[in-house]
Amino acid sequence: SVSPFSAPPPFIDPEVLTAQLKDKDDRISLLETQMAAQQAGYEAQRRLNQQMMEIMQRMYPNEVFPNVPDP
Repeated sequence: SVSPFSAPPPFIDPEVLTAQLKDKDDRISLLETQMAAQQAGYEAQRRLNQQMMEIMQRMYPNEVFPNVPDP
């Protein structure tokens, strides 16, 4: 019987491999960009919520407002 480890690895065209890696890099880059934009959106929303809460507390100083978790 022949050990599966002695079989030569299948031939993969280096150009195909390079193209696949490039495609993967492009997709990773796009995902990173999308995540950064999403994070920036969360940060902006959090700041806006904080500002709104501060305004509400100034307008109604005796009111107790529930603590709203960040998005």
